[in-house]
Amino acid sequence: METQTYTLSILTENSIGLTQEVVTTFTRRKINIQSFSASETENKDIYRFTIVVDTTEELIQKVARTLEKIMDVFRVVVYTDDDLVYQELALYKVPTKALLEGTQIERLVRANNARILYVGKEYTIIEKTGHKERTQELFELLKPYGIMAFSRSGRIALSNKPMTKVNQFLQKTIKMDKATFKSINKN
Repeated sequence: METQTYTLSILTENSIGLTQEVVTTFTRRKINIQSFSASETENKDIYRFTIVVDTTEELIQKVARTLEKIMDVFRVVVYTDDDLVYQELALYKVPTKALLEGTQIERLVRANNARILYVGKEYTIIEKTGHKERTQELFELLKPYGIMAFSRSGRIALSNKPMTKVNQFLQKTIKMDKATFKSINKN
């Protein structure tokens, strides 16, 4: 069977131990998580786990059904990259000396739509948002200048499709006395 990249958007309550339950669902099926992020949504009572995996369609459907059986999970939506607007954030720490010795790093920053976040005596921190391939490309370009540290976030993503069915489902599921529900943007 052919594998593909899938992004799961898992809408949940913010409960202790829920992250472990979600991750265990993937480990039991021997699916490696490529990227994982979690945060509050536009509704303070609903959290979104964004998980990226490479697997088969059959297996991802089984995982989604299993995740929806977890008590504190409201909804799981499985996307392919075509269904999403997504980004990652990367931070690069380079010696300030390399920045001051010429304009090459400054040109790289501008040419790659990155920005300098911090300039200190010993090091400079550069930030870039984009797809993993673009943040990795800047990493490779900065290597000759001596990268002291590098960190990349997990994918964050929103659907580029109308979310009406998810909104209707959540309105029925969430107790209105517990959460003030705002519709997910339909754009």
